[in-house]
Amino acid sequence: MALLINSKCINCDMCDPECPNEAIYMGEKIYEIDPNKCTECVGHYDTPTCVSVCPIDCIKPDPNHKEDLDALAEKFLRLTGQDK
Repeated sequence: MALLINSKCINCDMCDPECPNEAIYMGEKIYEIDPNKCTECVGHYDTPTCVSVCPIDCIKPDPNHKEDLDALAEKFLRLTGQDK
């Protein structure tokens, strides 16, 4: 499942540099996560780094983009060009 940043975000800039997939970007008002790039850090780290550095706990699972571990791993391979 991809992650999302909810409206509690204070734009602290902690999450953006931590994302290995460059899925986090500044939206119109708050940071947002591109669900097509978010792998919850599968393939990179044991846990999502954005969640671990967020000081206000505003990064949650995105109910509109449910993916199991296998799907996240496949996305990681596709994003990194290792799916060949």
